[in-house]
Amino acid sequence: MVHADFVHLRVHTAYSLSEGAIKVKELVGLCKAERMPAVAMTDSGNIFGALEFCTAAADAGIQPLLGCQIALRHEADGLRQLKAPEPSQLVLLTQDSAGYANLIRLISEAYLETPPGETPQLRLERVCAASAGLIALTGGPRGPVARALLEGRAPAGEAALRQLAAAFPGRLYVELQRHGIPEEDRCEDALVDLAYAMDLPLVATNECFFASADVHDAHDALLCIADGAYVAQDDRRRLTPEHRFKTAAEMRTLFADLPEACDNTLVIARRCGFLLEPVRKPILPTPPKARETGVEATFRQLATRGLEARLAQAVWSPAMDAAAREEAARPYRARLEYELGMIVKMGFDGYFLIVADFIQWAKAKGIPVGPG
Repeated sequence: MVHADFVHLRVHTAYSLSEGAIKVKELVGLCKAERMPAVAMTDSGNIFGALEFCTAAADAGIQPLLGCQIALRHEADGLRQLKAPEPSQLVLLTQDSAGYANLIRLISEAYLETPPGETPQLRLERVCAASAGLIALTGGPRGPVARALLEGRAPAGEAALRQLAAAFPGRLYVELQRHGIPEEDRCEDALVDLAYAMDLPLVATNECFFASADVHDAHDALLCIADGAYVAQDDRRRLTPEHRFKTAAEMRTLFADLPEACDNTLVIARRCGFLLEPVRKPILPTPPKARETGVEATFRQLATRGLEARLAQAVWSPAMDAAAREEAARPYRARLEYELGMIVKMGFDGYFLIVADFIQWAKAKGIPVGPG
């Protein structure tokens, strides 16, 4: 079968929460229909769908390219502004297992180190320090390079590109996008000039948020729900009908003046050889209470203690003697032993202890806990 001569490197699936509207299986189906040999999943700030994506794509004979759109803290002239501005973005694609380890480390740090209420983000220096095994795309008009150019800070844009080129030697691509947005036109010539001046390759991307143009209105409503805005508002986030899954022919026509930018999507696909597979069972942490007596013994001890407290509260009466209490408790204790044996047999005792830890902490803080 003759493959398409373009692959998408910027796809937001439904795992880009309240932002993407393409389900993983739908994405795979779109690639098969268009004969695309590979596709990249680059959700915003997470790789929640990594295993589902890699499995579904591989099963369909499509090469999965696992990536992520990383948010970068935006700082003008190195000074943090009082009100946090909208972060810039950078796209990272996994080449190998080392790159995957770096990617999940960066994503975790972004969530842990960002103040509450802000988009999880990192400083550019931190991303550059963990670049091994990763290919970087400059992020289009919202990337750190283009953003500086659009703000009239050309030297800062060139400095950011040089910083990225040094951190990702031979693994950095200057990203061009054409969704019909004015900012894309305003920065494209400067991006191309910088790329040629620094001998960096170009790459054409189309940021896909939905499958086809007829979904645009529904997706626009989704963005309004996510942002707490109204469709009629002027000052809100908007995408165009061009933010859809375009065919290879459409992309080749769109970038007919820069065919190398489309060619490089295939080059990048060939350079990425990582496939996430379910090679190990989940690893659960050992709760502090179980470190001395062991998980199973602690689990049985806590469950038994809980049952005895409930027997005294809801089953036994002051009129019962020891024999009567024993007789009343027998079916409950037998049932508990059966349930505990089944849970331990299935290997869920550690999981139950972890959930119990959450529940007990919430109750101690006065936080309501539901029956689930």
